[in-house]
Amino acid sequence: MTLPDDLATALAVAGDRAGIFSRQVLWYSEVSSTNDVAATLADRGEPEGTVVIADAQSAGRGRHGRTWASPLGAGLYVSIVMRPAPHAVSLLTIAAGVALADGIQAATGLHPHLKWPNDVYIGGRKLAGILAEAGTSKDRGPHVVLGCGVNLMPAAYPPDVAARATSIESELGRPIDRGLLLVECLAALHLRYRELQSSGSAAVIAQWRDRAVSTFGRRVEWDVAGVTRHGVAEDIDETGALLVRDGAARARVISGEVRWLP
Repeated sequence: MTLPDDLATALAVAGDRAGIFSRQVLWYSEVSSTNDVAATLADRGEPEGTVVIADAQSAGRGRHGRTWASPLGAGLYVSIVMRPAPHAVSLLTIAAGVALADGIQAATGLHPHLKWPNDVYIGGRKLAGILAEAGTSKDRGPHVVLGCGVNLMPAAYPPDVAARATSIESELGRPIDRGLLLVECLAALHLRYRELQSSGSAAVIAQWRDRAVSTFGRRVEWDVAGVTRHGVAEDIDETGALLVRDGAARARVISGEVRWLP
């Protein structure tokens, strides 16, 4: 479908700032999930950088199969086809988190912080999230679909979501130009992705730490082989794993769900 005028104009003004993420941008009024659409396109061999945007998702999802509430017009719902080098795969979500926070800050002046592994927060409430899903297409080999959802305005979220979510409009006290936000997020992703692919992980990890410093020192719990463990989040390592102080030992948490405790 034809891009809405505000998005088309913003992309045209941005020129090549978004690099490969401005070459093929597809828009839908509603889909089940932008990640599903992007995965289908990746399977068909569509090029890296293909961007899928929707005004609403009927079956948006987050990590661990959770529902991502996606009311019509209330958020920016975007998924991107990516084909990262093998060394960059494990840090793609980390780099995307930095890029999303950078883009939001550039477009709004807000200063988001990050919570491992994939959440963007303002004032203790969730503003945006990331879902990366790997796959393999028959002709083009491995790919990753990177999905991002940003809450633009207050909406009729389910009660459990409303209690812990915020939106850009709520934080600013005014509407946000979604075209500007899209362009700034894509431009930031282009920068961070190129950095990750070409020069390695050090810069991206340093930027992530700066955005996540408020979460270090917080107590967390996670499950290993059916046993719940507790500790204090301290850092991430060069692979993006969360480092947690568990008594005298330090544990690496690389997958599964971490629950952040009060």
